[in-house]
Amino acid sequence: MDEAGNRQKAKGNREESRLGRTGLEARGAGLGAPSPHPAALPPASGPPPVTAPEVLASKGKRRLVMVTATDEPSGRLADAAGVDLVLVGDSLAMTALGRPDTLSVTMDEMVHHTRAVAAGVRRALLVADMPFGSYQAAVADAVRNACRLVAEGGAQAVKLEGARGEEIAAIARAGVPVVAHLGLTPQSFHRFGGYRVQARAVREALELVAQGEALQEAGAFLLVLEAIPAAVAELATRRLAIPTIGIGAGAACDGQVLVWADLLGLSVGPAPRFVRRYAELGRIARDAVAAFAEDVRNGSYPAETECYPASPGLALELEKRLRRA
Repeated sequence: MDEAGNRQKAKGNREESRLGRTGLEARGAGLGAPSPHPAALPPASGPPPVTAPEVLASKGKRRLVMVTATDEPSGRLADAAGVDLVLVGDSLAMTALGRPDTLSVTMDEMVHHTRAVAAGVRRALLVADMPFGSYQAAVADAVRNACRLVAEGGAQAVKLEGARGEEIAAIARAGVPVVAHLGLTPQSFHRFGGYRVQARAVREALELVAQGEALQEAGAFLLVLEAIPAAVAELATRRLAIPTIGIGAGAACDGQVLVWADLLGLSVGPAPRFVRRYAELGRIARDAVAAFAEDVRNGSYPAETECYPASPGLALELEKRLRRA
């Protein structure tokens, strides 16, 4: 094959690979197959992608917005809404997998969900939680599993809980940006005796601030503060050079995060006091499915306009042939 032919073949192979990654290429004609998903297309013009250095540089300049996501649609919608960071949190064990806590979610599951969210995120910085047991036993495990979330899942940063300076330093040295997490760390809820507000006493508050400074020194570029008094979060935010993201930590943090299911009214049961619901999608979804079920049962769905038409005479010809059979 000549050089021009080789170039054309290579271009075709690249195009096939690009479309194949979306899993949405149209096969066949006349079936209403969707056009390629936006994730398969070049990014639209607009704000540049958010990076870890840009997040770090935002301290004192703008407030950061983070939400969790568990799959491609939630990642795509959060990204389209203009959030700065999308977190694939281990809370998905509870909000997406129906488990009682976060402790049972595995590395394979976190990689799977991170890869799904990554398919929908074009601009926001994608952060993945390191699940329970993936970094506590050995520093080498922490580095290996952080690299898995990046290489296999498509994460651009990882988050781990607690005063894990040695692990954070090692992961950062491996080239992976790290988000730290202090206060109520849900993977340790057995040690806390439940989901309880932390750092209420002076000694505990000072210890938390000191831990934040140590994790900053270890290489964390961002710190999540969960379920601590607002005054303690304000002190930590003032003392640290890295931004803080609050969840139940008051308004003085450099940004805020909420869980997707809580924010949109998809979770069930009592919500923590810091949750503000911006929609009731659970009720809307339930009512929509109930309406669909009613339409099916009373015969109003599908309507004629929702059916594929037959060619002229097809029904009559089929009837004739069936009678002769």
